[in-house]
Amino acid sequence: MRLTRPLLAALLLTPALACERFKSSQTADQGADSTKAVAAAPVLPPDADHAVSVLNASPRHGQFVMIPNGTGDSLRAWIVYPARSTKAPVVVVVHEIFGMSDWIRAAADRIAAEGYIAIVPDLLSKQKLPGAPDSVSMQAGMAAVSKLNPNEVLREIKETATYATGLPSALPKYGVVGFCWGGGVAFNFAAHSPDVSAVVVYYGESPKLELLSKVSAPVLGLYGQNDERVVADVPPTDSAMQTMKKTYTYHIYDGAEHGFMRMQNGTADGSNLKASQQAWPATISWLHKYLGT
Repeated sequence: MRLTRPLLAALLLTPALACERFKSSQTADQGADSTKAVAAAPVLPPDADHAVSVLNASPRHGQFVMIPNGTGDSLRAWIVYPARSTKAPVVVVVHEIFGMSDWIRAAADRIAAEGYIAIVPDLLSKQKLPGAPDSVSMQAGMAAVSKLNPNEVLREIKETATYATGLPSALPKYGVVGFCWGGGVAFNFAAHSPDVSAVVVYYGESPKLELLSKVSAPVLGLYGQNDERVVADVPPTDSAMQTMKKTYTYHIYDGAEHGFMRMQNGTADGSNLKASQQAWPATISWLHKYLGT
């Protein structure tokens, strides 16, 4: 549901009013997208506790690959292929601060189930995180992320996209979906890579306002209401993107927390699960609209 409002009103709205305005507005074409998403009924990624069982039961082919990068080294990545007889678009999946977890691989598997080649670059592989692959502490993950060079991260995502779109089974078209830290990286990547066709940001930080003018890809933002640190930047981001006539649609889910897709059972009232049940069809609909099927 994309916000449409005059610039003056957008500048005067407080974040709270902007969120309320968002919840009550919807364009006709977005309503059609929502209907398609519900009709398609894409299967949700699992929560973190069930990631391994989902991976073990998947009928799709997934494997680790090594991608040569500009430093003469190689970048490890997890790639999952869809079951289809025609060439497929590519989706680069950017992981959270926990690195190459079982959960992010399971999320990539669910994207592949919708007909895409899904690939996850392991951007923290050189950090040797304790507790990997799926029990890294928040503190260890944040410490590892703080050591990364942001420009190198963007370069490695681009190299991942180049590798995947160059495969014989791939189309030369790709999108980026990121979660948590990876959501912020995905949005930032959109400001540096004009060839990306679609971006989905799960509860990730927005780029600095001066970078938004460089965003050319359509961006979908998915956020939990109880994630004030991230959500506070959404209304000004929306205002700037609308002023520059760029495509930015966002959803803020009532009662949901940061990381709601990974922690679907994390709220007693089911808010995280409800958010996931709405966010995932919106994600697949966005990819279908801008990458094709």
